[in-house]
Amino acid sequence: MRVKNIEGTSQNACKCGSWLDHWKKFSRQALPQHCSEKSCTKKPEVGAHVQKDSSDTSWYIVPLCNGHNQKVASLELVDSVALVPANVSLTCGR
Repeated sequence: MRVKNIEGTSQNACKCGSWLDHWKKFSRQALPQHCSEKSCTKKPEVGAHVQKDSSDTSWYIVPLCNGHNQKVASLELVDSVALVPANVSLTCGR
């Protein structure tokens, strides 16, 4: 699946402590050993805000390394990673 980073989201917060913790809690997956970008072997360090490269305008959280979190270009994700809604009213803000 292809996604793109959303710029200017660093001030967004949730009750989980961090966006990576948010992803861990709501994905129901173990934190992957590697960044969710398909060819990256670095460790995931952040829960990144992304949008699908499609007509879906929803925001999602995925675990990425710091390097891929800085890229604005389209990223190809591993198939196994869950996209967790970044909309806290659907998750930790209930």
